Amino acid sequence: MRVALYPGTFDPITIGHVDIIRRATALVDKLVIGVAINRDKGPMFSLEERVAMIEAECVKLSEQTGTEIVAHPFENLLIDCARDVGAQIIVRGLRAVADFEYEYQMVGMNRALDSSVETVFLMAEAKHQAIASKLVKEIAPQVLRVLPQVQKLCLCWLLLLLAGELSPGPPCLQRAPSGE
Repeated sequence: MRVALYPGTFDPITIGHVDIIRRATALVDKLVIGVAINRDKGPMFSLEERVAMIEAECVKLSEQTGTEIVAHPFENLLIDCARDVGAQIIVRGLRAVADFEYEYQMVGMNRALDSSVETVFLMAEAKHQAIASKLVKEIAPQVLRVLPQVQKLCLCWLLLLLAGELSPGPPCLQRAPSGE
């Protein structure tokens, strides 16, 4: 069984992440989405919220592709997480040359720690290259000031949904059947 690990903080998951996940499923039998527990980054969403967003977004994708997709929180070294989940491949998404420079250094470190784990780079689709979790997080607080009653999880999903790219996953975005 070919197993890959796609790590990140996914704070929040973006359409760019989903694009990489979709394309990575063509390469493996099982794709583990490694959700990094990085307290130093001060995530906007809790670990539970990030895992829920990933799971909600990947259910349909898993059904469509036939690839098992699971979310797996981790706090240890990436290469140790790859070993823990039995991954032979680490998948990394690239948007720009700056991403490659950082990732190139990481590959060197990971290869020094375990040469049996390969790293595969997937370029983001051109239409998704400008989308970054950081930008989504910068927009959300502005909207929260105007709409304080909106839960931050639903707000983030709503922003991405309005971009026309994500399917409604969390129950707060699903419409009740008519007549209720």
